[in-house]
Amino acid sequence: MGSRDDGGGGGSSLGKLRDAVMGHAKARAGRLVDSAEEKISDMTAKLTETAGGGAVSRTGARVLSGESPVRAISEESGKQGGQLKEEVKEKAKGAVTHKAKEVVGMGGSGDEDGGAGKAGDKKVTNIVEVIDIGVPLRTCYDHWTQFEEFSGFMKGVVEAERSEDDELTSDWKLKIGPSNRSWQATVREQVPDERIVWSSEGEKGSTQGVVSFHDVAPGLTRIVVVVEYTPDGFVEKTANIWRAQGRRLRLDLKHFQRYVSLGAEEPPEGWRGEIRDGKVVRSHEQAMSDEDDEDDREDDG
Repeated sequence: MGSRDDGGGGGSSLGKLRDAVMGHAKARAGRLVDSAEEKISDMTAKLTETAGGGAVSRTGARVLSGESPVRAISEESGKQGGQLKEEVKEKAKGAVTHKAKEVVGMGGSGDEDGGAGKAGDKKVTNIVEVIDIGVPLRTCYDHWTQFEEFSGFMKGVVEAERSEDDELTSDWKLKIGPSNRSWQATVREQVPDERIVWSSEGEKGSTQGVVSFHDVAPGLTRIVVVVEYTPDGFVEKTANIWRAQGRRLRLDLKHFQRYVSLGAEEPPEGWRGEIRDGKVVRSHEQAMSDEDDEDDREDDG
């Protein structure tokens, strides 16, 4: 009887201990499950917020197939995060490039090449340069009209000569990279002390441009040069990749600035004629005669 009582008492004690251990394990497991579910909910919310429903659907499918929820969410989040990173990088790159083109591009000629447009199937490069020169406006303008002298102090101009038969055209030999190229320029508009508009055609390219003169202050003139350049030929297109023409123009403008400011001994007479719509509306001789008459009237007055 005693042994049976001990056995019964021992069995009862073991049962109680077993029940206590199982209860503790269930409670701990419940807390772990609750914690895991909370983490999964947080991760799912973040994934939904940043990656959209596609990744969540894939995660759910993997969990239903028996995979670890934490692993499934972590891997899908990583995949989607990588995609988002690439998308953000591309969008940021596109936004910066677009903004740069808006600043650099000109009017309707700009396209997605950044500062370049298209004329038909040909690339068009826009060049804009501004320089201030410490001489009066008329002196600066008159020096510019004496372009036959450019080859004496500019490295990009090999030779320039005004046509003997036509005051609108001139022949130029320019240095493009290692080669010399010939161009014929035609003035479309020329207003003394204000602006000169021209176009040029050559065997290996063409240009359209305008140079304007601005009286910034007494004895200080600002020159603004805008050129639309269309290269044609291997050398020209290769040089165009590195914007060689823009750098050449910038350097030659500095040579012009130095020459006009320091090198010229006295102001030239310049060409004072006027051209409108591709026609000479007032010759140089007529312009000078009109100035003399105006000076005489001022002296008489």
